[in-house]
Amino acid sequence: MNIPVYPDVQLLIAGEWSQAVDGRTIDVLNPATGEPIGKVAHAGIADLDRALAAAQQGFEKWRRVPAAERATVMRRAAGLVRERAEDIARLMTMEQGKPLAESKIEVSSAADIIEWFADEGMRVYGRVVPARNPNAQQLVIKDPVGPVAAFTPWNFPVNQIVRKLSAALASGCSFLVKAPEETPASPAGLLQAFVDAGVPAGTVGLVYGNPAEISEYLIKHPVIRKVTFTGSTPVGKQLAALAGAHMKRSTMELGGHAPVIVAADADIALAAKVIGSAKFRNAGQVCISPTRFLVHNSIRDEFAQAFVALAQGQKVGDGLAQGTTLGPLANARRVAAMERIVANARESGAKVATGGERIGTHGNFFAPTVLTDVPLEASVFNDEPFGPIAAIRGFDTLDEAIGEANRLPYGLASYAFTRSLANVHQLTQRIQAGMLFINQAALVPAEMPFGGVKDSGYGSEGGPEALEAYLQSKSVTITMI
Repeated sequence: MNIPVYPDVQLLIAGEWSQAVDGRTIDVLNPATGEPIGKVAHAGIADLDRALAAAQQGFEKWRRVPAAERATVMRRAAGLVRERAEDIARLMTMEQGKPLAESKIEVSSAADIIEWFADEGMRVYGRVVPARNPNAQQLVIKDPVGPVAAFTPWNFPVNQIVRKLSAALASGCSFLVKAPEETPASPAGLLQAFVDAGVPAGTVGLVYGNPAEISEYLIKHPVIRKVTFTGSTPVGKQLAALAGAHMKRSTMELGGHAPVIVAADADIALAAKVIGSAKFRNAGQVCISPTRFLVHNSIRDEFAQAFVALAQGQKVGDGLAQGTTLGPLANARRVAAMERIVANARESGAKVATGGERIGTHGNFFAPTVLTDVPLEASVFNDEPFGPIAAIRGFDTLDEAIGEANRLPYGLASYAFTRSLANVHQLTQRIQAGMLFINQAALVPAEMPFGGVKDSGYGSEGGPEALEAYLQSKSVTITMI
């Protein structure tokens, strides 16, 4: 294996990389071995004050850069990300665990996202409103909202940042992100590309440290005018409440528990292959991962058999090893969570068709798991598993399946497999989710909205809708004299 040297990651403030003022650091562990591979700087209040001052200065410069020039700089950054994709991807696999092939896709798609938003920033239009006074002119102007504070998780260290970053910069905002301490090197690689591309100092910033301390300090601070968070629903609600208390605009992309409806007329082989592969992507640590499998009773056993075969065909191992399709979970906490979920399912009467246990004693490996005959009271059918566990239960009517799909307070992603246009119509009209994928795995390119409803959050991190959260409308009326 070509294993790069893992760097000690610093803070990015005012275009320069530096250690924390007090010298504190946090160990970074390789989830495949459980061993330390590097350190990341731990920001204190003094560091946050420097980062905030830089973000304000960066905003004043960047907002005045014409949209076409901003697009040029962003496209230059995208090109650098592509050039460095191999190195960034390897660092990501070392710190996060996912197979190298998945890391490469994540980094490459980041460049696509940057380019799309770069172009979309040139299509931020105001409008001219016909005036009632013939001697007046009425304009609506779109202004950037101001410096942005972003908070992102470890499951997609680059992807979760780049959507927020690209929308913010395309709109003319500066961007300060508290990235995950467990996976710091790949975000640093992403931000370095923007520094090297020539964004003004302070336009982008990166800090690490105590999540609760940093989020509370940044959200309350008067420099920050917009908050964007991806993570769990409980934490998202806390941050949204804090943002609301200080009249800060916010976007929340929170937890999900995606239902999969496999209708009686579905292509069983296609459904098992497509949704099974999606289930085990990133070891199931995906907010839009399919989790609750609702399969028509007439095909339930056949579908389960095909799904089990796919699960058993996964090659579990170090993400840098050739042929690995399922890497370790990101941390030891996730392994313990999987063990609790499986134990609860067994106690509730579910059957473990395959997997259900930890693999080995080193690293955070957990076997791809399929549970069948899962009762509704089992925790796996009520709480997001966020791991390589699929739970299957049957249904008799589409109404029953839709009712179960909508039962929980989550509403991020959903999936369905059917050949019937009538079923498609019903699903499209009645499923309560921000995203619905029919006869396919999730595919959310930059030009499509990405976000949820209900307890899965609000706002979009894709499509033209994403830019609206970083813009404010100014009403201008001019009377000619």
